[in-house]
Amino acid sequence: QNLAAAEASLAQARQAVVTAQTNVDREQVNVNTSARELKRTTELVESGVASRSEYDAARDRVETAQVALRTAQAQFEAQKIGIEEAKARVNQQRVSINDARIGVNRARQGVSTSEARANQQQAILRGDASQRSKATQISPLTGVIADIPAKKGQFALANFSTTPLMTIADMSTINVEVNVDETEIDEVTVGQPVKVKVDALGEKEIVGVVKQKNPLAVGKSDTQGGGISNRVNVQEAKEFKVVVELREMTDEMRNALKPGMTATATITTKVKNNVVAVPLQAIVEKAPTPAASPGASPSTPTPTPGGEKPKDAKGVYILDGNKAKFVEVTTGITGESDIEILNGLPQNAQVITGPSRILRTLKDGTVVKKQEKKPGVPDKPEGSK
Repeated sequence: QNLAAAEASLAQARQAVVTAQTNVDREQVNVNTSARELKRTTELVESGVASRSEYDAARDRVETAQVALRTAQAQFEAQKIGIEEAKARVNQQRVSINDARIGVNRARQGVSTSEARANQQQAILRGDASQRSKATQISPLTGVIADIPAKKGQFALANFSTTPLMTIADMSTINVEVNVDETEIDEVTVGQPVKVKVDALGEKEIVGVVKQKNPLAVGKSDTQGGGISNRVNVQEAKEFKVVVELREMTDEMRNALKPGMTATATITTKVKNNVVAVPLQAIVEKAPTPAASPGASPSTPTPTPGGEKPKDAKGVYILDGNKAKFVEVTTGITGESDIEILNGLPQNAQVITGPSRILRTLKDGTVVKKQEKKPGVPDKPEGSK
């Protein structure tokens, strides 16, 4: 601010010098003009044309112009001195500013030095804190302690995954791993609804949804052992891991669930209404009836074109009068207790149900007796051969 004021004064002084110089030039012109007039008046007086009074008046104008010129010159010199003083004040302000800048730079250097010392101390502090933090392990997630393999007094080596201190289970999202047979895995898709029963919760059902379907098949012996092996025996039955996310749980259910509990899941792969269905236990699989051909024994199954053993026929036994009759059927989707019949079952047929071990030994023509089912008594066909 002081520098700006000094520079403004210098600008005013320079303007004053210009004005003074203009005045000097103007008065010099007046002196020259009056001097020429005095010379002409002198010549006219000597010739007797002009009077003495005219000469005196011309001489007075010259003297007046000379006085005005000297005054203007004095003012010009004074303005020149003023401009020098203004320049001196500007230079003085600039020197003060430079000194101030030098002081600021020194102060900044001092701040930088102090910051460097502070950073050094902070680095030392962080190093000490890091060493201390290594003695305390904090779980990266909130959950339930599922396992503590480390024992008190045991040496725990840092940065080695083979020496875990404990296993933390994230219970914010609870998943169930179930095994699905290879013959049914194609029916399972992500997003399908699931009903889950946990053994520890009795008959309570928890609603879930299919979250993930593992594309890698595993042998049943591997899934029963709790592990997954990439070495799958091609002759062994295969299963696939399916992950089910549990939803719509009460706080009581959530608190009761623990990692590693046993559960069973019912996955709804398809829903059909108004279909023909029979109980699952009514389905019987048996060797197909051989077709009669010349020279072939009736008890010998007709071989397939490739020489392979024919597949068992799937069907049910129905009442034909008072006798059992086996009819082959084509099945559809399977429910919890019933299975859909697509075709093969005669209209209004009465299906025979009972324990599988008895139905498998039942023969066509066996006399059976219709029996009303009593509460708590399993189905059992009656008759005589």
